[in-house]
Amino acid sequence: MRTNAIGRIRIITVVVFCTALALIARLYHVQVVHGSEYREHAERQYVHTVEDFFNRGSIFFTTRHGEEVSAATVKTGFLLAVNPSIVGDNREAVYDALARIVPIDKETFLKRTEDIRDSYYEAATHLTREQSAAIEALDLKGVSLYRDQWRQYPGGALAAHTVGFVAYDGDELVGRYGLERYYNDMLLRQDDKLSVNFFAEIFSNIGQAIFPADKSRAGDLVTSVEPTVARTLEGELKGIHEAWESKLTGGIIINPRTGDIYALGVYPSFDLNDRADAGIEQFKNPLVESVYEMGSIIKPLTMAAGLDAGVITPSSTYYDAGYLDLDGYTIKNFDGKGRGTVPMQEILSQSLNTGVAHIAALLGGKRFGDYFKKLGLGTETGIDLPNETHGLISNLESPRMVEYATASFGQGIAMTPIETARALGTLANGGVLVTPHVGRKIVYTDGEEQAISFPDDDRVYSEKATEEVTRMLVEVVDTALRGGAYKMEHYSVAAKTGTAQIANPAGGGYYDDRFLHSFFGYFPAYDPKFFVFLYTVEPGHVRYASETLTEPFMNIAKFLINYYDIPPDR
Repeated sequence: MRTNAIGRIRIITVVVFCTALALIARLYHVQVVHGSEYREHAERQYVHTVEDFFNRGSIFFTTRHGEEVSAATVKTGFLLAVNPSIVGDNREAVYDALARIVPIDKETFLKRTEDIRDSYYEAATHLTREQSAAIEALDLKGVSLYRDQWRQYPGGALAAHTVGFVAYDGDELVGRYGLERYYNDMLLRQDDKLSVNFFAEIFSNIGQAIFPADKSRAGDLVTSVEPTVARTLEGELKGIHEAWESKLTGGIIINPRTGDIYALGVYPSFDLNDRADAGIEQFKNPLVESVYEMGSIIKPLTMAAGLDAGVITPSSTYYDAGYLDLDGYTIKNFDGKGRGTVPMQEILSQSLNTGVAHIAALLGGKRFGDYFKKLGLGTETGIDLPNETHGLISNLESPRMVEYATASFGQGIAMTPIETARALGTLANGGVLVTPHVGRKIVYTDGEEQAISFPDDDRVYSEKATEEVTRMLVEVVDTALRGGAYKMEHYSVAAKTGTAQIANPAGGGYYDDRFLHSFFGYFPAYDPKFFVFLYTVEPGHVRYASETLTEPFMNIAKFLINYYDIPPDR
């Protein structure tokens, strides 16, 4: 008898212990892991009467110190509603009282409250706690306050084209542009997962209370965008745009070895919290959705192909007559002048069209085209932003050598800015093609963190070839770019400008007075931490990119060197 009693006591003790353990585990899951979600659910029951109480995962920037800064979050406040059937003829007095606290359009308010058959009119949204407290103190009959949540972008216009925003798609609030759209499925929140009875859930499945099933991979997104870097880039873009009255100006700052994007910027931009004055065209991201003929910044890629294939060496020369006849067309240098016998360095220093056309001819059309295709030109980069398009390189299938010659200096083929930056980035990282990306990791609602992975890198050029081109581009900055006026004494900078004629879609050919200016560079040149790409479309009253983009690029370079405390390399 005593033995049986002891056995039963042990069994009961084990059951009680396991139940207590399950309760503790479940309480942790509810109060710590999902505490904020259950609090929101409870507040909805007692404060808010609207079924679709908005909730969504957050997006974060990352500072240089690794701190996470909110880029998109859910803000809690109040909604002001008026019952016209109760307010009745007192609506003007009600308006006057409310308007002292919250800006409300009088004409709209009076019109929407004149029909006493109505019982509900939302007079104002996104009220702060202070505003709602002031309205509540008025004790106005027919006026109600409801708890509300909405999407808030603390940076306003900062990285607007990258972050994107939430808007209605039919009856549902979803991500429509930028990261909000690309990662929409992960950022969505399904509130019905919380609408269960706590004790029923515990005792109906104790096993799952301890080890809950992975019903959803909802989480928050942490990006590589550095807010101070993004703000600096956007300031320079605005300066370029306004100084030269351009149609559009954009820029990219990226880590050329990892593909982490520190900043993507477009000007004109818009405020993510107040989009009333912005149109659909302004919401689109031309860095991934538009293609351009980029001009002379493509020349270093041709030079790298020639060096990699062995058809030239850094000491090779060619005879520059100032023009070249191919397939019934004449290719000229930007000034139409010949230089006689010149070394390879002068092709980049003086930006000679005939020089890169000479290299393309040595490579042959097919081999030249194969290099550009390996650079990913004509394909999407795989960047984690929506609506990415690909470049137009059908000319690289032509039997005519003139098409390859023009492509060698960036005309006749078109590409997106991000596609261009990715290809040029191979010069900065030893010849490897990386995948540019904004997302860095996902922090799931259960606390698990997962780094976002991207495709493996592909080698295009040898390290030797890119090192030789880098040396040439450093020489361009030190001696040729604006006469060497922007050489940095203690830092090596590799860079090149591009001035491309803009195609005339109506009559064919190119405009004589419309250009796209571009500029790329990386530094410190032989162990680069940053790659910067800038472009501006149709700047006014100026012809060459060296005049519009050199100073902004150098401003950005000096800022990044100081901000990240990069040690001198020479």
